[in-house]
Parts: sequence; structure tokens; C-alpha cells
Amino acid sequence: MPTIGVGAEVELRSKQGLLDAGTSGDPFKDLHFFGRVIAEAAPTYATRRQPPATSLHHLQIPSPPLRIAKVFSNAFRRAGSRPLRSSIGLPFLAAASFYRPANSTSAPLLATNPALSPTTSALQQTRKMHSKLVIIGSGPAGHTAAIYAARADLKPVMYEGFLALGIAAGGQLTTTDEVENYPGYEMIKGTVLMDEMRKQSEACGTEIITQTVGKVDFSQRPFKFWLHPMGDDDALEEETHTADSIIIATGAKARRLGLDGEEKYWGNGVSACAVCDGSLPIFREKPLVVIGGGDSAVEESLYLAKKASKVIVLVRRDVLRASKVNARRLSTNPKIEIKYNHQGVEIKGDDGPRGLMRSMVVKNTKTGETEEIPANGLFYAVGHEPATHLFKGQLKMDDDGYLITTPGTAETNIAGVFAAGDVQDKIYRQAVTSAGSGCMAALEAEKWLAEQEVVEDGPENVSEAKKGQGHANGVVPEYRSNPLL
Repeated sequence: MPTIGVGAEVELRSKQGLLDAGTSGDPFKDLHFFGRVIAEAAPTYATRRQPPATSLHHLQIPSPPLRIAKVFSNAFRRAGSRPLRSSIGLPFLAAASFYRPANSTSAPLLATNPALSPTTSALQQTRKMHSKLVIIGSGPAGHTAAIYAARADLKPVMYEGFLALGIAAGGQLTTTDEVENYPGYEMIKGTVLMDEMRKQSEACGTEIITQTVGKVDFSQRPFKFWLHPMGDDDALEEETHTADSIIIATGAKARRLGLDGEEKYWGNGVSACAVCDGSLPIFREKPLVVIGGGDSAVEESLYLAKKASKVIVLVRRDVLRASKVNARRLSTNPKIEIKYNHQGVEIKGDDGPRGLMRSMVVKNTKTGETEEIPANGLFYAVGHEPATHLFKGQLKMDDDGYLITTPGTAETNIAGVFAAGDVQDKIYRQAVTSAGSGCMAALEAEKWLAEQEVVEDGPENVSEAKKGQGHANGVVPEYRSNPLL
């Protein structure tokens, strides 16, 4: 492992900003830590972004502005103990130190000029890049698409996002403590499952970049897109990147109500998916609460009633928004109690980092009276917000903001742009269905790209391609026999 020599100059300006983001507090230990991080990371990053460097002397780490340090500090607190990854596998805080503001000028990876500008990052250099296939998003849909595309030798580039929607790369599963309904695993933590998917994507040949796409232009091909600088979602980098085809797998985020105790007990009693979490031991034969009055709330309540000792449904109004059939199913279930004109106020439970939810304070919206009811779980059924604001005005969406795809396909209204996962699925919203749609999107993108090559080159110049003879995986027979191809 390379090391920094005695004469190396490592300058850590804005030390207090990094301490705020969660370092040890000992400046000597922190200096040694960052020195080792840089020594290990520099050769890897140089291979990807720059010609190999010849010296580690005079290496300087420019300081991000204080406002950026606060952004990272807040993000770190939001993410809790969930792992955050950089595109070169560095720890989260190291990635923060490599941030390059959008308006800074590019610099060599290892600067030999001691007067290196403090606004220029030594390691976060970006460049204009054209890709055959770009995948936006890093949940099960995105990674499945990446695996299939990489095995088809499309050399996909994935932008996994940096705390997009306030969630770590990997999507909603990174907020799920235990997963029991994903094939192949009796039980696996959500973060571990997404880490395994990420490793497989990279092993197949996917390039993963930990930045968030901030703007797209689908008006002409190749498609254009721009990136947010890491940690700053208000700015855009100057470089314009392009792609022949794009798969959108940005997902959707469950709406929350921001109740007192919500963040503390999220994953330890509070959830937004009954089908995902309702069978966990902490909920079985326990009193549970569902908030919502629509058809989704009815479905979730009926599902939970099979597992729980009792289900209390809090409805803000004096009537259900669900269909009459569903309303009848809910009101006639002996294990379900409906509290009309009620809303949640506070979630209570055990102290400590792994404390479980034990009760909930609810309020009668007409009388103003509050009461504390026993509850070992709370399930939100108040809808989801698809991450589609980036594509408004360019891709067709329904009234709730979900992307519209051609039935039975992943095709959007723009040829060459495909959608997979929860961003186009408002019904099932499961990890396994997202993965399946990611497979569809990759197969269709591969077929579409092949058709474009025929159009551009002419049929007489196109020889039969032996798909799947990449260096990583050898022959892939499913591509030769797939009816789509």
C-alpha cells in the first residue's frame, strides 16, 4: 500500500467543518486518517480519471466552504448509521473533503504547485463524458438493469445519487432494517442487500458514480444531462454529459408526517410498507396503527390484521376515501377498529438506539382531546412521491407524478428513454417487482441501441454480433435466445 512520505505536505483547511461532520475530534488522529485515505485512494482514482501521477509530494486537500461542511454534517445526522458510499469506495467524510464547487477550474490529480487554489479539489475532477447507456438511480431496478446491461457489453454508467430524496444510495431498502420477502434470503438487512447488488453491478462491469443528476434534456439525441456537485443540490456543474440511451430508476419516497418520535423509531416500529415489514417478529400478535383513509390504507390494514392482535386505523376525516367495497371490507373485519376524526401526535417507546415503539399519542380533531394507545407499530398509508420532478415537461406522467410507460414494456414516450421500478409503479412497489422491471428496461435498451446501429450503419454493413462475450462473464445464452432481440 502506498504511503505519504515524510516530506509530503497535507493541508487540512476548514478543519472544524469536518469535525462537525463526525470525525474523532483529535486533530492528530484525523490528520493521520485522511493521509492514509488519500494514499490508498489516489492510485485508484488516478486510474479512472487521470494519467498516473508520479509524486505524492505537495498534495493538498482544499477546504470546502463552511456552508458545504454544514450540508455534510446535516446529511450525516439524517442518515444515522446507514453506510454512505463515494464513487471510489472512500468513507463518507473523505468524499466530503474531495468536493469540487461547480464553478472551480479543473486541476491535476496530484498537484505539484504549492499554490494550488483552495477552491479547487485535487481529487474530484469531472469531465465531459459520453456513455452508451446511463442509469439514473441505484435501487433494485437500477442495479438489475446495470447487471443485465453490463453482461450485454453496453458498459453502463450508473449515477447512484448522493443523498437523493434524503436517502442514501440504494434507495428505500437502505431504510429497511430486515427484509424477509426477497428470493434467496430468509432474512437480510436492507443495507446489506443493496450492498450485495452494488458489488454485483460493479463486478459485471458497471461504472458507478456517486453524484446526483440535476438536469436532463431529452429534446434530441444524444441525450444531455448535468450533475449536482456533491453535497450541493442547488448548483449544477458546468460539464454537459451525453448518453445514447437512459434508464430512469429514481424510485419513489413514502410520504411521512413528521410526528414526534418518527425519526427515532423509523425501522424500529414505524414503517411505510405493510407488505414489506408486517410479518416481522416485532409486529406479530401486537397492536398496530395505520394512518390513512384511502384504498392503500385499507389494503395495508387488512394485510396487517392477519398478523397483528389488533389494528387501529386513524382517519383524519369522518369518512373513508376508499371505494365502497374496500370500506365495507375494512369496517366488517373484527380485528380492525376505525377511529374517524383522529390524527397521530407522538410516537413513544424504549430509549436507546435500538429501542422499539410501544405506544402512540392520538388526537381527536373535533374535540381536541388526546389519548395514549398501546401500539408496537405504525404504518403510514398516505401515499408516495415519485422522484420525477427532474423529468417534468419532457416525459409523460399521470396525475400523481408517476412516469407512464407503454403497457408491458419499460418504454416512455421518448424513444431511447426507459423507466423501471417504483418511479413507474404505483401499485406493487416491491423490491422484487422493481428488479424485474429493471431487467425489462435493460433488455429493451439493448434492443433499441442495436436497432439504432442498424439504422446508422445500414443493414449491409452490420454483421451478426455475439452478445455476451464480454471479458467478465463469457457467453450469455439468454441474450441470443431472447425473443426481444
